[in-house]
Amino acid sequence: MNGTSRGRLRIFTWHIHGSYLYYLSQGDYDIFIPVNEARSEGYYGRGATFPFGPNVIEVDAAEVRNMEFDCILFQSERNYLIDQHDILADWQKQLPRVYVEHNTPEGHPTNTRHVMTDPAVTMVHVTHFNKLMWDNGGTANIRVIEHGVCIPQVSYLGDIPRGIVVINHIQQRGRITGWDVFEEVRKHVPLDLVGMGTLESGGLGEVLNPQLPGFISHYRFFFNPIRYTSFGLAVCEAMMTGMPVVALATTEYVTVIKDRECGLIDTNIDRLIEGMNALIADPAWARSLGEQGKKVATDKFSITRFTADWENTFRQTIQSNRYEKENSIYQ
Repeated sequence: MNGTSRGRLRIFTWHIHGSYLYYLSQGDYDIFIPVNEARSEGYYGRGATFPFGPNVIEVDAAEVRNMEFDCILFQSERNYLIDQHDILADWQKQLPRVYVEHNTPEGHPTNTRHVMTDPAVTMVHVTHFNKLMWDNGGTANIRVIEHGVCIPQVSYLGDIPRGIVVINHIQQRGRITGWDVFEEVRKHVPLDLVGMGTLESGGLGEVLNPQLPGFISHYRFFFNPIRYTSFGLAVCEAMMTGMPVVALATTEYVTVIKDRECGLIDTNIDRLIEGMNALIADPAWARSLGEQGKKVATDKFSITRFTADWENTFRQTIQSNRYEKENSIYQ
């Protein structure tokens, strides 16, 4: 194993969120993901949706316990409670470990205790809002790594005078994803909806991630009706193209989007409807807001910063794990 040397790290994780794994894989380390015959949750392998590079390496789930890794990365409760015990050897469970929490609490928004409270495991939240809301149980080793995305190869066009919403299974997920908000707004504003499971909800169906930036770039604005969420990668990607974003003034969005400066943001749905119709009527204003949003996104969601943060987290976790083991020998 490389330990704390500057050698190339070997990270083991599961394929949970394809977009996140793709951006994580832009770093200078190797990522190993398990595959099984059933292609069950977390064991999909590389798949065909994302253009993963050669540093994302599929491993037969049955062979994982025989391999050397520098760090284990958990990305879900299932990974932590079940998957690690199914496929990792006992000695691998003592390796340096990181848990990235992608989501806000599903239970009570402030009183939900996180499943991971082991002080030996580094906890990573993807927004400061998430860190604030989760009860991390006094875990000391907590940090935030905000999103990073690659600069898309497409630019905002805005030639379709409609808004676009990108949410998977929005109707099934209900109020959290703002299905009721979306239904109300589309009575007053021309909106299209894309994502998995959206055909049944009057949407256009799924658009594969590599094609998504080009597809949405034609729409006048991007609307995010989600009430309670982490900061969506689709929003980061839209902002990166220069597309104006309209969002609810909740969660982390209020720290990124300044109303009427680099997008539209409010808790008053009527005011958002008024603003969306103004964007449709005034393409020049839409372009201006989008350009300001692009400047914010380019600075805040740098892929270089993101992967550097992750490599530093891996290496610091490895170093801390080694220090703890060395100290325990002499106690």
